[in-house]
Amino acid sequence: MSAQFGPHRWSAGHDRTADTDRFHGTRFHVADLREARFVDCDLSRVKLVDCTLVDVDVSGYLENLVVNGVDVTAYVEAELDRRHPERVQLRSLASLDDFRALWDTIEDLWAATTERAEQLPERLLHQRVDDEWSYVETLRHLVFITDSWASRTILDQPNPFHQLALPQTAYNPGDAAALGMTLAATPAYAEVLAARRNRQAVVRTILDTLTPADLGRPCPRTPAPGYPEGDRPVAECLSVVMEEEIDHHRYATRDLTTLEPS
Repeated sequence: MSAQFGPHRWSAGHDRTADTDRFHGTRFHVADLREARFVDCDLSRVKLVDCTLVDVDVSGYLENLVVNGVDVTAYVEAELDRRHPERVQLRSLASLDDFRALWDTIEDLWAATTERAEQLPERLLHQRVDDEWSYVETLRHLVFITDSWASRTILDQPNPFHQLALPQTAYNPGDAAALGMTLAATPAYAEVLAARRNRQAVVRTILDTLTPADLGRPCPRTPAPGYPEGDRPVAECLSVVMEEEIDHHRYATRDLTTLEPS
C-alpha cells in the first residue's frame, strides 16, 4: 500500500526523474477508462462530466469532493472518525501529553493488530491485496517513517535508515540505495517485526525525554534526500509519524480482513 499524503507532502521525496507531469491538463473525451488504476497521483481540480462511476473505489486525501452537486467530504470524514477515533486524537494534538496519549493509543492498536496478523500463515503476511503493500511491506514502510521523521529530523542523525526500510513507492530508488535501503529485499516476518519494534521504542524514548518547550524546536535536517529543504518543528515531525501510523494501521486492518478465512 503506497503512502497517502496530503497536498503539503505529496511530492516529497518523489523520483524527480519520472515523467510525472505528462498528463497535466489532459482532457479525456469519450474515453474508455474502465479498470484504469491511478496510484500516488495528484488529481486536484479534476472534473468528471456526465461520466459513469460504478464499483469505483477511492482512497486518499479528500477535500471538497462533490458528487452530483453534493459535497460529501464531511460525511466521509465523519464516518472515518466514527470508525477510527484515533483520527480525532490526531487533529487535537496540542500538548506533549496529547502526543504521549496518542502514541499510547497507536501502540495499543498495533499490538492488537500484530496479534491478529500472527494468526495467519506467514505467507499471507507477505501477500498483497489488490496490489497494495503486504502486511510485512507496511511494517517496513513504518520503519522508514520513523527513521526519516524521528531519527533523522528530531534526533539529527544523518543516516539512520534500516536496510529493510521501505520508502513511499515513488521515492527515488537511487536515493534509497545510497542510504543503504534494499528495496527488493524479501525478509522474514520476524526480522521485519524486530526492526519495527526497535523503531517504536525510538519514538517512545523521544516522547519520554522531550519537554513541552521542545515541541517548537526547529529540525533543520530534511527527513530524507529529495524532500524540500527547511526547518520543521519537532511537533510537525511527530505529527507526521503518528498520521502515518494511523493511516497505515487502517490499510493493514482492511487487508487483514480480506486475508482472513471467512
